[in-house]
Amino acid sequence: MKKNILFVVNPISGDLDKSDLIDAVEEFAATNHFNLEVYETTGKNDLRAIQSLYDEFQPERIIVAGGDGTIKMVAEAMEEQDVIIGILPAGSANGLSVDLNLPDGIEENLKIAFLHHYIEMDMICINGKKSIHLSDLGLNANLVKNYEQSDVRGFWGYALQAFTTLKESEEPFVATISANNKTVEHVARMIVIANSQKYGTGVIINPNGAMNDGRFELVILKSLDLLLIGKIITGNMPIDSDDIVIISTDKAEIKTDYPVNFQIDGEYCGAQTSLEIHILHKQMKIAVP
Repeated sequence: MKKNILFVVNPISGDLDKSDLIDAVEEFAATNHFNLEVYETTGKNDLRAIQSLYDEFQPERIIVAGGDGTIKMVAEAMEEQDVIIGILPAGSANGLSVDLNLPDGIEENLKIAFLHHYIEMDMICINGKKSIHLSDLGLNANLVKNYEQSDVRGFWGYALQAFTTLKESEEPFVATISANNKTVEHVARMIVIANSQKYGTGVIINPNGAMNDGRFELVILKSLDLLLIGKIITGNMPIDSDDIVIISTDKAEIKTDYPVNFQIDGEYCGAQTSLEIHILHKQMKIAVP
């Protein structure tokens, strides 16, 4: 009996045309004797539509072509179900696929998404919203906000906004952090809430992070001078530096002295003064190499 696969594709993610990718998925499914149902997201009621398709087809796996936002939406739609999610990176933010060491080539990714084993991955709940990868307060969230408001997409869009963001960066904020039965106060330029190790650019921000250990890390960057940024970008994250504090925990609360820009998995979520955070252990099954 043929196994059912649901293929969810975000047609506009990363400003990339997906027709060749859809053809490749359909050909792979046919060659390997899978029943394939294709669903293209519209941005309206996608979560409900995916749940209905799951109920109808009972797929063994859901293959997702899109960025972190699309993957997260599918994971949220499937949080009550026992289904493996395979990823074909095709968004402007592919942080999760970088962290999972997924290859660049479509052929290898198809084999992993359809056929390989999986890990049970944690998610993080922040003020009731789910995060699968990296969220942060401060400088990078400012960058995400500026990028969302800009007309320039892709790498140059990010580069342009990085320059603007650094030039206009706000004053440091005071963060009061409660975790592991302790409360500490830090003056920070940025706080990363990390389920994993790397940003989509490949920059490692949380060297000891694991996506299935029942914990997340708060990476507190107290200063962001060019020397420190240079070290982080070149992969030499100075974890013993006075400018960086890392707290590993399964729940935490962060309060700031003024509203600070905040983003979840590459999506700007407004300025916040209070975050309630806890781990959701083994929330989804993700196909890995």
